[in-house]
Amino acid sequence: MMRRGFRAAATLGRLRALPGAPCLLPIRNPATASGSSMASRISRFCPEKTDFKDFALPNASWCPDMLGLYQEFLEKTKTDGWIKLPSFKSNREHIHGLKLPTELADTPEKSDSRIITRSIQVEGQGYEHVIFFNPSEKKSVCLFQPGPYLEGPPGFAHGGSLATMMDETFSKTAYLVGEGLLTLSISIRFKNMIPVGSLAVLNVSVDKIEDQKLYLSCITQTRDQKTVYAKSSGVFFQLQLEQE
Repeated sequence: MMRRGFRAAATLGRLRALPGAPCLLPIRNPATASGSSMASRISRFCPEKTDFKDFALPNASWCPDMLGLYQEFLEKTKTDGWIKLPSFKSNREHIHGLKLPTELADTPEKSDSRIITRSIQVEGQGYEHVIFFNPSEKKSVCLFQPGPYLEGPPGFAHGGSLATMMDETFSKTAYLVGEGLLTLSISIRFKNMIPVGSLAVLNVSVDKIEDQKLYLSCITQTRDQKTVYAKSSGVFFQLQLEQE
């Protein structure tokens, strides 16, 4: 969503510069915003009944660490307020029933559209991942297992695949917490390489909401927290979506 985020920022700047021009992102205090509540966004994002396929479910390619931590967080959904987020093939399905403002909705809907993290359809070859979200703590944890199609250095995941996974986890968290929808910036400091087929755990937190922006941070590490793969931060626009 980064490219559209930059385009939205440029569009916003141009429109605000024009006398009498409409403002895409009206200035509003997030604490008193009249937009949808976090509960309603979660309800829409995690429908009880849907025809869309959820790809964030265990399969035969998941390594023992991935399966074990998945089961741990699944238990936390029963007692500690965590929510397992579904993962559909396209963000169009995640915001089903909502639409972007006219100025940004310039891409025609296509039935074969896929979000990049679900673009590799063979199990275990690409972005195996699942995100758990905690509304009260405004945190997310993403379990990510890169497959061989994401290789960079021999035997290790390409840094761009982790950056993509960070953007994906940031964006889902930012949207659910405060209607953060468009990526403004992401800064990453890589520390260690991720072996292909192993588990990387992304711990994402919302640090603050200010001036229509959400500021998030992420630490990516091994399950035992002994090895840090990368640290990152991201900034996202708040954008209230309209009902179709």
